[in-house]
Amino acid sequence: MREDAFYLSEIEKRLTYDRFVHSLNVADCAKELALRYGADPAKAYTAGLVHDIMKDAPKDLQREYVIKSTGGTDPVLMSQKALWHAVAGAYVLEHELGCDDEEILRAVRYHTSGRAGMSLLEKIVFTADFISADRKYPGVEEMRVFASRSLAEAMEEGLNFTIKELCAKRRPIYRDTVDAYNEAVFAKKEGE
Repeated sequence: MREDAFYLSEIEKRLTYDRFVHSLNVADCAKELALRYGADPAKAYTAGLVHDIMKDAPKDLQREYVIKSTGGTDPVLMSQKALWHAVAGAYVLEHELGCDDEEILRAVRYHTSGRAGMSLLEKIVFTADFISADRKYPGVEEMRVFASRSLAEAMEEGLNFTIKELCAKRRPIYRDTVDAYNEAVFAKKEGE
């Protein structure tokens, strides 16, 4: 796998200044969460660093990579432009930048939608994106508390937030997000 210096150079070329800073913050947060919850901190840092590598790319280019990656047959995915950068990012990392670490590729691919059966690294990057130091949305402090207590709680709350936001906008909800939420809720019920 390539060194972080290579990826740092790539994101600096591809992202706006604010998105670049966000990526650095997510990388730092992912590393902290990895240390807290027992994941590989170096891998978490790398995944956090590159999670938004395609976020500032033109939508038509993101769409092109989504189609290359998935075939473009899922109407919900194709209608949810906010998900495209994650799918496109994983594709670019693998096919253009030579990343062969499946765990990092999945962490990038699912950092926005979530999915059932997420690995610890995937959950960490998903959560770090919600709570990184640059985030200022209403409720972020509560999300940070959840993440400090339990990654499972943070995941459930993050997925709940995502679904509520999509419902408020009358947007379709991607099946992976629903599956991730259901899994989180069932896991909590079993733990009670």
